[in-house]
Amino acid sequence: MSVKRLHVGARMSQAVIHGDTVYLAGQVAGDTSGGVREQTADVLASVDRLLAEAGTDKSKLLSATIYLPDIAGFADMNAAWEAWVDPANTPARTTVEARLAAPQYLVEITVVAAR
Repeated sequence: MSVKRLHVGARMSQAVIHGDTVYLAGQVAGDTSGGVREQTADVLASVDRLLAEAGTDKSKLLSATIYLPDIAGFADMNAAWEAWVDPANTPARTTVEARLAAPQYLVEITVVAAR
């Protein structure tokens, strides 16, 4: 079975497609000027773009892992998530509090989807 990588960098690829499964690297906001809700919406827009490029969409999400450096942002993250996620096709999801790569990042999300 073939493996295809999208947006390959020295350390990682932004997406890896293996068969009919798409794995996204952790996505963080490109615009870090907003709060948790705004950054989550920005991250989810990136997820949409990468999934489309890989030939799938959020209706085919299998799982999502969400990292928050401060769990106090859980409600704001959920507000953006619930406005975005396909309510008929919600993935298995985990949310954890964890230190992120840089202090300006208020959320990081990684997903796995079917094609």
